[in-house]
Amino acid sequence: MKKPRVLMADDHSILLAGVRRLLEEQYEVVGMVEDGRALLAAAERLVPDLVLLDISMPLLNGFEAARQLKKVLPETKILFLTMHASPQYATEAFKAGGNGYLLKQSAVSELPQAIEAVLAGKYYLTPSIAKPVIEKALKAQEQPAVRGSIEHLTPRQREVLQLIGEGKATKEIAEVLGLSVKTVEFHKNCLMRDLDIHTTAELVRYAIIQGLASE
Repeated sequence: MKKPRVLMADDHSILLAGVRRLLEEQYEVVGMVEDGRALLAAAERLVPDLVLLDISMPLLNGFEAARQLKKVLPETKILFLTMHASPQYATEAFKAGGNGYLLKQSAVSELPQAIEAVLAGKYYLTPSIAKPVIEKALKAQEQPAVRGSIEHLTPRQREVLQLIGEGKATKEIAEVLGLSVKTVEFHKNCLMRDLDIHTTAELVRYAIIQGLASE
């Protein structure tokens, strides 16, 4: 019987190696990458059945990577494996197209059942944060994105914001995204206008607060 194909993404190579050892008997690990952009390129090339990814990754975070991945490979299942035990992060993961959300500290005990559930077309949420996520969903009201919030930003603006948060200069951002310097400056100006932010330092702090970059 053909083994399901799994692609893994995390910027901690030691963790990737450890998870690979957990999976190799039952699954075919077709690749391991360490940033969100490498994940998108590898996924399009390898067409895995499942992508196992972290949220906090350089160049493109897990949320944005998941959104873009679902557009090109809608049948590929996405399982987040992260240290963020936050109902807000879990909710965002499912909104981004995730099929499951698992904490790294629970990987050894929960990973097999999480992968099995996701590949079977079900959703998986680590039990330790399931209750607050469900409560949050029940209380939430459908509202349009509010101007000045991160939800109001376009995917490209969120990409630029993350790279600014990572401390990259305009020229570097242009190279990463394949854009002109002028276009990057345009997006940066739009970010400042829409978020009512007036300096690059404030944009960096905002990206960190939103979890798009780390200090």
